[in-house]
Amino acid sequence: MTESNWEKPKNLDKPKRSERAKFLAAGLIILSAVLYLLVSGTLQGARYFITVDEVLQDAAYLGQTVRISGAVDGETIDYDSENAVIQFEIVNIPSSYQDLATALREALQDEAAPRLRIVVEDAAMPDLLQHEAQAILTGALAGDGVFHATELLLKCPSRFEESTGPEGLSQIPEHQ
Repeated sequence: MTESNWEKPKNLDKPKRSERAKFLAAGLIILSAVLYLLVSGTLQGARYFITVDEVLQDAAYLGQTVRISGAVDGETIDYDSENAVIQFEIVNIPSSYQDLATALREALQDEAAPRLRIVVEDAAMPDLLQHEAQAILTGALAGDGVFHATELLLKCPSRFEESTGPEGLSQIPEHQ
C-alpha cells in the first residue's frame, strides 16, 4: 500500500499585513460613517417642534420650513369647503407644563400670549380641529405674518384625560 501524506496548501497561510490593514481601514471608515449619521440625526431631530413665540421672534425662520406647535383658538376656525382652505389661529403654549390640557386652556385664556394665523390649503376639515386642541404644523411663515401649513397634526388632550367615576374607578370620558 502506498502512504499518503496530507500537506497544507501554501495559499491558505495567514493574510498578508497589507490586506489586514486594508480591511481594518475600511471597517474604521464604515464605523465612523455610521457614528456620524447617528449623532447628526439625533442632534437634528432632538427638537420635534418650535413654539409660536420662537417663530415670531426670530426672523431667520421667515420662509423656512419648520414644525411649530400651538393651542387652537376654536373661535377663529374658518373652513372654505369650495376651495378646501382651513384658516385658524394658534396660541403659544408655555414650554414647561405638568398637564397638557391645562396648559392649552391657560394659553388660550392668556390675552398677552403670542398668536399666529394659520392657513392650510387643499385640506379636508379634520374632526379634531376644535377649541383647545394642540396643533402641530409643518410649513413656512410668510412675510405677511401668516403661517402656510403643508401638514397638520392635531392632539385633543381631553380625549385622553382620565376622570373618576361614581365608584372611584378611572373612566375615559366620551369625546364630543
